[in-house]
Amino acid sequence: MITAGIDCGAKNTKTVILDGRKILAKAMVPTGFEQEKAVEESFGKAIAAARIRKDQVKHIGSTGSGAKSVKSADVLVNDIKAIAAAAKFFFPSSRTAADVGAEAGRAVKVNEQGSAEDFAVNEKCAAGAGAFIEAMARALEIDLKEMGALALTSDKSIPMNAQCAIFAETEVVGLIHANTEKKDISRAIHDAMASRIVSNIRRVGVNPDVVMMGGVAHNIGFVASMNRELGLELFIPPDPEFGAAVGAAVVAAQEG
Repeated sequence: MITAGIDCGAKNTKTVILDGRKILAKAMVPTGFEQEKAVEESFGKAIAAARIRKDQVKHIGSTGSGAKSVKSADVLVNDIKAIAAAAKFFFPSSRTAADVGAEAGRAVKVNEQGSAEDFAVNEKCAAGAGAFIEAMARALEIDLKEMGALALTSDKSIPMNAQCAIFAETEVVGLIHANTEKKDISRAIHDAMASRIVSNIRRVGVNPDVVMMGGVAHNIGFVASMNRELGLELFIPPDPEFGAAVGAAVVAAQEG
């Protein structure tokens, strides 16, 4: 049975076409101000890439902050449920999952059936999400894509105490004025963000095979900070930014 999962997020809208355990296609477009338009465009591109007709998609699951903009969806999937289902899909042995996107970081405890038993969310401040690293890259006048690799070149651990992105930017400016090397500041930024996400993970319980999804999973500096903070190697699926969309498609197959 072919299903679709559409994750309409604050920054991007992702669509996954799923046939059983096989991912047929993926597509992503910027969400912008017109969520419904972004949903239609993302879904259309995924259908074209999968080389199927729209009427071959039996059920559509929607998730993300703009989930209700997916008018064609017959299964509404909350973010936590989608993350848990995706973790089980990619790594059946996983019992802990983290998803770090542009606007929020989430940690989920997953049971053997792939359902969420507990969760913790950091969404009150961007300091626990991708927007934090973007803001810090601007403060350092570094291209966002360079931030992660730059952090890997540092062997220093510099604590950052600010719990808010605005105050953290002030702290970064202070480090710059103190002639701290940018590579060391970059590592400090990633370490601080990782500390917040790991705090959420520990609240739900650190179990073997911790899965990380969300676009920030592409950031090698952040992943390294997470590994250090947790004391283990994270499991990361291919194209981790599509994790929630995959989870929505899985749930759509189960509940549609």
